[in-house]
Amino acid sequence: MKTNELTGAALDWAVAKCEGLHREDTVWEIWASTHQYSTDWALGGPIIEQECISVIRNIGGSWRGSIRRTTSHPLVSHPVLDGWTNQHGQTPLIAAMRCYVASKFGDTIEVPEGLC
Repeated sequence: MKTNELTGAALDWAVAKCEGLHREDTVWEIWASTHQYSTDWALGGPIIEQECISVIRNIGGSWRGSIRRTTSHPLVSHPVLDGWTNQHGQTPLIAAMRCYVASKFGDTIEVPEGLC
């Protein structure tokens, strides 16, 4: 599934996978009801802070989440800018969580069939 199309349980599952907490079995639907990263600021907020995701409102009313990508350089002792990972969404949390997933897995992620 394309990262920029993830919503609801599929997005929450992908975030949980980024966090190392994903479930592959059918219990996910029950477990997911308490792990709603894309709608619960108490869960998504700490990820935004931890990953230094910036979230801004676009002119059209949607939101953009951005994470700075860094790389090492042989002449510098600290990480240097290597670009940005950007994702959009209808809410700040959706944009930020899509951005988080894209930063870890890229433009697509394989999501269990029941969540698509």
